Amino acid sequence: QVQLVESGGGLVQAGGSLRLSCAASGRTFSNYDMGWFRQAPGKEREFVAFISWSGARTYYADSVKGRFTISRDNAKNTVYLQMNSLKPDDTAVYYCAADSRPVVLLGSATYWGQGTQVTVSS
Repeated sequence: QVQLVESGGGLVQAGGSLRLSCAASGRTFSNYDMGWFRQAPGKEREFVAFISWSGARTYYADSVKGRFTISRDNAKNTVYLQMNSLKPDDTAVYYCAADSRPVVLLGSATYWGQGTQVTVSS
Protein backbone atom coordinates (compact mmCIF):
# COMPACT_ATOMS: atom_id res chain seq x y z
CA GLN A 1 0.00 0.00 0.00
CA VAL A 2 1.16 3.52 -0.81
CA GLN A 3 0.45 6.69 1.15
CA LEU A 4 0.91 10.14 -0.39
CA VAL A 5 1.22 13.45 1.45
CA GLU A 6 1.30 16.77 -0.40
CA SER A 7 2.86 19.96 0.91
CA GLY A 8 4.03 23.34 -0.33
CA GLY A 9 0.75 25.00 -1.18
CA GLY A 10 -0.10 28.51 -0.12
CA LEU A 11 -1.00 32.01 -1.22
CA VAL A 12 1.05 33.70 -3.92
CA GLN A 13 0.64 36.71 -6.19
CA ALA A 14 0.20 36.31 -9.92
CA GLY A 15 3.57 35.84 -11.56
CA GLY A 16 5.03 34.19 -8.49
CA SER A 17 6.25 30.65 -7.91
CA LEU A 18 5.57 27.70 -5.64
CA ARG A 19 7.03 24.22 -5.38
CA LEU A 20 4.72 21.41 -4.34
CA SER A 21 6.06 18.20 -2.85
CA CYS A 22 4.51 14.76 -2.63
CA ALA A 23 6.10 12.37 -0.16
CA ALA A 24 5.31 8.71 -0.74
CA SER A 25 5.70 5.63 1.39
CA GLY A 26 6.78 2.20 0.25
CA ARG A 27 9.91 0.58 -1.11
CA THR A 28 8.27 0.15 -4.53
CA PHE A 29 7.83 3.88 -5.10
CA SER A 30 10.27 3.89 -8.01
CA ASN A 31 8.00 1.52 -9.94
CA TYR A 32 5.03 3.91 -9.85
CA ASP A 33 3.94 6.43 -12.41
CA MET A 34 3.12 9.72 -10.71
CA GLY A 35 0.94 12.66 -11.57
CA TRP A 36 -0.49 15.91 -10.35
CA PHE A 37 -4.15 16.85 -10.70
CA ARG A 38 -6.10 19.86 -9.53
CA GLN A 39 -9.67 20.83 -8.79
CA ALA A 40 -11.00 24.37 -8.63
CA PRO A 41 -14.34 25.31 -7.04
CA GLY A 42 -17.22 24.39 -9.31
CA LYS A 43 -14.99 22.54 -11.76
CA GLU A 44 -14.11 18.95 -12.49
CA ARG A 45 -10.77 17.53 -11.46
CA GLU A 46 -8.26 18.07 -14.25
CA PHE A 47 -4.92 16.60 -15.20
CA VAL A 48 -1.87 18.81 -14.67
CA ALA A 49 1.34 16.82 -15.11
CA PHE A 50 2.68 13.28 -15.43
CA ILE A 51 6.04 11.61 -14.84
CA SER A 52 6.92 8.00 -15.58
CA TRP A 53 8.46 5.70 -12.99
CA SER A 54 11.97 6.31 -14.33
CA GLY A 55 11.50 10.05 -14.73
CA ALA A 56 12.40 9.73 -18.41
CA ARG A 57 8.99 10.74 -19.70
CA THR A 58 6.86 13.71 -18.70
CA TYR A 59 3.63 15.16 -20.00
CA TYR A 60 1.78 18.39 -19.23
CA ALA A 61 -1.62 19.87 -19.72
CA ASP A 62 -1.60 22.63 -22.33
CA SER A 63 -2.69 25.14 -19.70
CA VAL A 64 0.54 24.71 -17.69
CA LYS A 65 3.05 23.75 -20.37
CA GLY A 66 6.14 25.93 -20.20
CA ARG A 67 5.31 27.15 -16.69
CA PHE A 68 5.21 23.98 -14.58
CA THR A 69 7.86 21.27 -14.23
CA ILE A 70 7.33 17.85 -12.68
CA SER A 71 10.29 15.91 -11.32
CA ARG A 72 10.99 13.05 -8.95
CA ASP A 73 13.69 11.85 -6.61
CA ASN A 74 13.14 8.15 -6.10
CA ALA A 75 15.85 7.94 -3.46
CA LYS A 76 13.79 10.36 -1.36
CA ASN A 77 10.40 8.90 -2.37
CA THR A 78 9.33 12.38 -3.41
CA VAL A 79 7.73 13.98 -6.46
CA TYR A 80 7.78 17.71 -7.07
CA LEU A 81 5.79 20.22 -9.07
CA GLN A 82 7.64 23.47 -9.68
CA MET A 83 5.09 26.13 -10.61
CA ASN A 84 6.30 29.38 -12.15
CA SER A 85 4.48 32.36 -13.63
CA LEU A 86 1.38 31.48 -11.67
CA LYS A 87 -1.99 32.80 -12.78
CA PRO A 88 -5.24 33.26 -10.86
CA ASP A 89 -6.70 30.42 -12.95
CA ASP A 90 -4.16 28.10 -11.32
CA THR A 91 -6.03 28.46 -8.03
CA ALA A 92 -7.16 24.99 -6.98
CA VAL A 93 -6.57 22.11 -4.63
CA TYR A 94 -3.65 20.13 -6.03
CA TYR A 95 -3.56 16.36 -5.63
CA CYS A 96 -0.70 13.92 -6.04
CA ALA A 97 -1.53 10.54 -7.57
CA ALA A 98 0.31 7.26 -8.10
CA ASP A 99 -0.22 3.93 -9.83
CA SER A 100 1.92 0.95 -10.77
CA ARG A 101 -0.21 0.52 -13.88
CA PRO A 102 0.10 2.75 -16.97
CA VAL A 103 -3.14 4.59 -16.29
CA VAL A 104 -2.18 7.96 -14.77
CA LEU A 105 -2.07 9.61 -18.19
CA LEU A 106 -5.63 8.40 -18.66
CA GLY A 107 -6.69 10.34 -15.58
CA SER A 108 -6.83 7.39 -13.22
CA ALA A 109 -4.80 6.29 -10.21
CA THR A 110 -5.04 3.86 -7.34
CA TYR A 111 -3.49 6.15 -4.74
CA TRP A 112 -4.26 9.80 -4.02
CA GLY A 113 -3.04 12.35 -1.54
CA GLN A 114 -5.41 14.56 0.43
CA GLY A 115 -4.50 17.69 -1.50
CA THR A 116 -2.83 21.03 -0.86
CA GLN A 117 -4.45 24.40 -1.54
CA VAL A 118 -2.84 26.78 -4.02
CA THR A 119 -4.30 30.28 -4.20
CA VAL A 120 -3.04 32.83 -6.73
CA SER A 121 -4.15 36.41 -6.23
CA SER A 122 -4.53 38.88 -9.07
